[in-house]
Amino acid sequence: MIVPMPPTLADTPAAPRTLLVDAESRQKPRTVDLLNDWQYVEKSVHRLMAAWGRDLAGWDDKSVLHRHIWDQAECVRRLRERVEQFPGGKADAPVSNRLERPANIVLLAPTLNDALDGVYELLLKTLVGAYGEYTAGVHPVHDAPTIALLHEINQIKSQQWLWYRDYRRRFPHKTDAAYRARVTALLAECQQFRRPLPIARGAEARPAGVATDFRLSRFSARDEPIRAQRPFMDYVRADFATSIEARRLFWAYGYMLEKNLPDDQLAWLYYGHYMPWPWHHDISRHLWDESRHGDSGYSRLRDFGISLEEVGFSGYDQAARDEELKKISAERGIPLDECYTRQRELLAPFRYEPMTREQLYQHVFMIGMVAETGHFVVKNEGYVDFKEGQDLESAEMMLFDIIDETAHVQYAHNWLPLLAQHAGVDNTDYRERAAKIREEYQANAIKLAGDLGQNLPRTPDDPTYAFYQDLLGRIRAASPLANAATCGPRSPKPM
Repeated sequence: MIVPMPPTLADTPAAPRTLLVDAESRQKPRTVDLLNDWQYVEKSVHRLMAAWGRDLAGWDDKSVLHRHIWDQAECVRRLRERVEQFPGGKADAPVSNRLERPANIVLLAPTLNDALDGVYELLLKTLVGAYGEYTAGVHPVHDAPTIALLHEINQIKSQQWLWYRDYRRRFPHKTDAAYRARVTALLAECQQFRRPLPIARGAEARPAGVATDFRLSRFSARDEPIRAQRPFMDYVRADFATSIEARRLFWAYGYMLEKNLPDDQLAWLYYGHYMPWPWHHDISRHLWDESRHGDSGYSRLRDFGISLEEVGFSGYDQAARDEELKKISAERGIPLDECYTRQRELLAPFRYEPMTREQLYQHVFMIGMVAETGHFVVKNEGYVDFKEGQDLESAEMMLFDIIDETAHVQYAHNWLPLLAQHAGVDNTDYRERAAKIREEYQANAIKLAGDLGQNLPRTPDDPTYAFYQDLLGRIRAASPLANAATCGPRSPKPM
């Protein structure tokens, strides 16, 4: 009896391949136009995350969203670089406005949860399906570089999906039926991103959201308390120059507060749609860095046994938050403490005034040339002092921030000229203006510290002073400094 051999690979009929050239092709295969369509959709996802990201309240969810902003920037970078590798490939080539329609409808979601479903389930799953079909159909050797980058992107998408799945388990939600149906229909009209869409004359896509009246939330959502149990930071300001222990408390708390900046930068990305993509890529990295700095500070506070319930997660816009909550308290007859407890709900209806081009210039100028440039001296002093005091965790936190902030200042130098050009403002003396502002801030900070040092009560029966001393004592117990008694005075807090 002769047993037949199983068929070999050579005997198996090959599946028909997707050809990227035809009789009309020249030097540019069809994949180039498709890559540009995908790039537009990935950019749109980036913009949608920026548009709705301020509404995510939980600390850890904010961290993930900020990381996803950077991941999206990297997806776009990969696609742009691949497009530019083809003869005639232009990463900024126009695409069909048919791609703009589903992005705009996803943006105009009825709620945050619907928007998340639109971004992570409808758009991203459709993209992943398109990438998978493409990699399975094209020649595995001829277009291997595109296949490789799509596999890389899909690895990123898998991490995004895992977060979304976990989020949806924590916050179950049924997508608004009409919203889902409309997005699904528009994705079908775009052929599920499987084929490049022809561009009709005068029908080029604009950035997602530009043609809508969507407005970001004015106040970044919070789950954590926004007020400290006691206003201990006045003591930190007074003692900053003379006490290494006060400085150590300041840096853990101050870095934690940097979690505010990424949510501000979401507005930079959304309202800076007219800037070239490399700017968005730089700001996305800047945003993720600042989010990590917030995580660094919060991590150090927890190492010291200090919670956000004690010290509060206040905002850079805290004065405006306080003002609105006081108004709500007076107008609705709600106790002010209850307003602070319910601040996420009560502040949710407030919308962000669209950022002008001049305002965007000023934001980048103030962060890069004033705030970040102004802190290098005290940060380097902190790094050296904490290292010498054998608190290497705090020293490491300082060092990585210094490294990141050096790049951020360079971003400001690189982009302020173009931001100024778009805004119609004079940027020629920006270095001198920044130096003058830093000097003014320093003088005001020194005066405030002196006034606080003279006027703050420092008796054990004062509850705020006792709270401050308790924080210092707990940090000291968790990680004593070898140079606490010998470290001399350092530079004053800049602002």
